[in-house]
Amino acid sequence: MERFVDWVVKYDLQIFHTCHQQFRCRLFDHALPKITHLGGAVFTISMLGFLFLYPNSLEARWILSALFSLVFSHLIVHVIKKRFSRPRPYERLQNVTLSSKALKDFSFPSGHSTAAFSLAVMFSIYLPLLAFLLLPAAATVAFSRMYLGLHYPTDCLIGAVIGSASSCIIAVLAAGFF
Repeated sequence: MERFVDWVVKYDLQIFHTCHQQFRCRLFDHALPKITHLGGAVFTISMLGFLFLYPNSLEARWILSALFSLVFSHLIVHVIKKRFSRPRPYERLQNVTLSSKALKDFSFPSGHSTAAFSLAVMFSIYLPLLAFLLLPAAATVAFSRMYLGLHYPTDCLIGAVIGSASSCIIAVLAAGFF
């Protein structure tokens, strides 16, 4: 088991440094600090609120399912962050350029990645034709978290799994209620 953990840590650091340093370019420096907010609480909750106010655009059950998935996944993330207390990359590694303000909570798992995948998967379940746009957008949010020096790849990967699994669970449960 120790070998596996060592292997994960080794590749986690290699992938982080690749995303954070080797992909540096003006386009990413400009775009990713904006794109990262697509997984933030302000955007995700505001978007669902906006969609709920205009119910003709989407069925209310879809929006409620997305909201429940977002809340459910956030609760899981909150518990895991407290349990593992993983410091952020910029707190532990050298040569990490922080592209935004320092955050006060822990790194593992990525809440932004969780939220982005929670919504992307839920809306892809109900609107499969949009999956080719929504899932890459969620992946871009996850990449932005590494690029900006805020998360390790495993933070983003586990966040994506939590968000995706939460959506699948809520979609199955919602099918029985709606």
